[in-house]
Amino acid sequence: MKKTIYGLLYILLLSIWVQPAAAQENPDPHRFATEIEAFRQWDQKNTPSDGAILFIGSSSIRMWPTAEAFPQLHVMNRGFGGAHLSDVLFYLDDVLLKYRPVLIVLYAGDNDIHAGKSPDRILDDYRLFTRRVHNAMPGTPIVYLSIKPSPSRWDWWPRMKQANELVRSYSETRPDLFFVDLAAPLTGTSGAPEASLFMQDQLHLNPAGYARWTQTLAPILASILKDLKPAAPRP
Repeated sequence: MKKTIYGLLYILLLSIWVQPAAAQENPDPHRFATEIEAFRQWDQKNTPSDGAILFIGSSSIRMWPTAEAFPQLHVMNRGFGGAHLSDVLFYLDDVLLKYRPVLIVLYAGDNDIHAGKSPDRILDDYRLFTRRVHNAMPGTPIVYLSIKPSPSRWDWWPRMKQANELVRSYSETRPDLFFVDLAAPLTGTSGAPEASLFMQDQLHLNPAGYARWTQTLAPILASILKDLKPAAPRP
C-alpha cells in the first residue's frame, strides 16, 4: 500500500515538474487610469494636431524632455511610467492612434522583462503593436528603442539583450520598422552601463544619459523623416 501511495506521489510530483511555467500574466492596465485621463484632459484643452512624432512607452519616455531634446521637430510625449507593452496596446486608441502621428518612437519591454516576461513574449507583443498600428495607419514608420541596460537591473540584461535581438531581426524584415540601439551609448569599456548616466535609483537616466540618447537618435529620425511621403489627410 505504501509503495502504491509513494508511486502516485512520485508521478504527481513528476507531472508538476515537467509542466511548462505558466505564461506571465499582464498587469492590470487600469492602474494607469489617472495618467490616461490626464492625457484626455490635455487633448480637450489643446486639440493636438496630426503629423507629430509620437514618443510612447514607459518612464524612460515619460521622463525624457523630448520637446527640448528635439526642438526642431514637432513631437508629442505619451509616456506613462511603469508601462508594459501590454499597457500600450490596451490604451493604443487613447495614446497613439487618435493623433495620427507621422512617426512613432517606442520604448517598452524593460518593465516586461523585469516582471518575468520572456523575450519571445516581447516580440509577440511588439508584432501585435505593429499590426494594430499599420492596420490603422499603413506604412507609418515605427522606431523601436532597444531595452537599455541599467545598473539596478543588470542581472536581467541577458534576457533584455535577447529581446532586443529578436526585435532587431523582426524589424529588418520590414521597410517601415526601425530598431535603434540605445544600449551601446550607455555602456563603458567593460560593457556594463555607466553609473554616472543614471539617476540615484540607477534605473532611470539622468540628463547626461538622455543627452547620449538624443545624440544617437536625432540623425536617425532626420533620415527617416527625409524619406517620408506626405501623410494622407484625415477623412
